[in-house]
Amino acid sequence: MKFIDLRSDTVTMPTDEMREAMAKAEVGDDVYGDDPTINKLEKLAAEKVGKEAALFVPSGTFGNQLALFTHARRGQEVIIGKNNHIVVHEVGASAVIAGVQLRTLETANGAMDPRDVKKAIRADDIHEPETGLICVENAHGCGAVVPLETMKEIKSIAEKHSLPVHMDGARLFNAAIALGVDARELAACCDSVMFCLSKGLAAPAGSMLAGSSEFIRRARKNRKLMGGGMRQVGILAAAGIIALEKMTGRLEQDHKNARYMAEELSKIDGVRVIKDRLDIDMVFFEIDSNLITSSELVQKLYAKNIKINGEEGGEYRFVCHIGVSREDIDYTISCMKELI
Repeated sequence: MKFIDLRSDTVTMPTDEMREAMAKAEVGDDVYGDDPTINKLEKLAAEKVGKEAALFVPSGTFGNQLALFTHARRGQEVIIGKNNHIVVHEVGASAVIAGVQLRTLETANGAMDPRDVKKAIRADDIHEPETGLICVENAHGCGAVVPLETMKEIKSIAEKHSLPVHMDGARLFNAAIALGVDARELAACCDSVMFCLSKGLAAPAGSMLAGSSEFIRRARKNRKLMGGGMRQVGILAAAGIIALEKMTGRLEQDHKNARYMAEELSKIDGVRVIKDRLDIDMVFFEIDSNLITSSELVQKLYAKNIKINGEEGGEYRFVCHIGVSREDIDYTISCMKELI
């Protein structure tokens, strides 16, 4: 039974080409550094974002937390947007793994104001934690991208205070397309960047952490400490190589489909699309509460072979990806009209 799955762009399935490459992948023991396919992926990933080196990690959360663990010392403070993924959806891992305190700032559609970032940097005071890192997210999980100039300003402030910047770039290539720049330009605004192979790029698992050679050397040891040292992982890397070589270029189609979906949803009475957060492959919207409950909508769409998440904070989110066609969108809109 075919389902239309709008819950996330993490639900994509590996392509036939990926499955074949995985089956035939030349592998070795990555902890010893002799898996040729993972070595090829890490070299390619570093080149894609203009960094000296890169490291394969099991997930985006793992990559972000590894970056915090490697950049910051226990007891230091990390400046970060209050609705960033690291704060909201990573299970408080920064307190457990890196042992750092998060100093959260207000954002406008995911973007921190550089002036707020500058003010938040701690002085050398016996009573205060030391600022150890600044974290940004682009594209942001709210569906918007952070302007390149804002990224550059925050990096400049960080450099003046000798602070590293880490970017949660889970959807880095979506952000680059939306901003009309190369991913390297965005990555140049940070010292380390994590990006996912499984969000929109159709690889079955894995993310990359990229940075300087010295940073990745330390991160590799910390990855082992965190239990992320894997063995014949070239089987996964084979799909990741195809994701970076072939799948990044088709993300614009997902963006176009999301805008089309937004237009059609906005024609339904009682549905309000949040139009200033339509930069990437996501559509956020609200439904009048007297029309249908969240649980009813989830259940009734599921009965029509459509998978969605329930509302979060009063908002619904539909995500377009390689597994969602225009015909799928039209069918979903038809079902929504029928139910609402």
